[in-house]
Amino acid sequence: MPTPDLADSRPSRAQLQALADAGAAHLAGCDLSDLDLSGLDFSDWQFDRCNLRQTRLTNAILDRTRLTGCRGGHANFSAARLSDTDLRSCDFNNASFTETLLSDVSFSGCKLTGAAFLRSKAMGVRFADCLMSDARLPGFSFRKAQLVQVDLSLADLAGCDFRDAVFDGSSLREANLTGARFEGADLRGADLGGLRLTDAARFKGATVSRRQAADLLAQLGLLVAN
Repeated sequence: MPTPDLADSRPSRAQLQALADAGAAHLAGCDLSDLDLSGLDFSDWQFDRCNLRQTRLTNAILDRTRLTGCRGGHANFSAARLSDTDLRSCDFNNASFTETLLSDVSFSGCKLTGAAFLRSKAMGVRFADCLMSDARLPGFSFRKAQLVQVDLSLADLAGCDFRDAVFDGSSLREANLTGARFEGADLRGADLGGLRLTDAARFKGATVSRRQAADLLAQLGLLVAN
């Protein structure tokens, strides 16, 4: 494995700026908490086990950046650009991705409880094995997404586009789904939190399981035979 450019240290913005000016860099175990790194270009960088708590990355560029095992509670990625970015086993609880450009970004095994994706522009974003309860994603595009083990319980999903999305072991329990679209979505692997008949219309055009359909019909006093 290549030796990191910086390891187990607390670099300053000036040091990181110098590294960025020289090209891609690899940081391991570094403490970047509370630093203002706004506007820096971290394209092709690799961050392993770094502390990004309350780090300001507004307007930063993170194209093809890899973040693994990082802790970034309350980090601020507002108006940043993430393209072909890979985030694995990271903790970004309550982080802000407001007005962030997310293109072909992968979140895998990440904690995003309470994270804000307000007015973000999303294209080809992938979530797998992620905790996103209480996250704020109004209007977010999940179109054609494969949502594998993604917990969106209690999340604000008003106006989200779930058309043609596939849910596999994922939860929408008690989420705000006002105005969300589900045409062509496969909800058979979703926890809908005790789907109520009065809520059924919002899932118009989606595929549900026999059990989910039976739960709806039971509210009309009908039973589904095997």
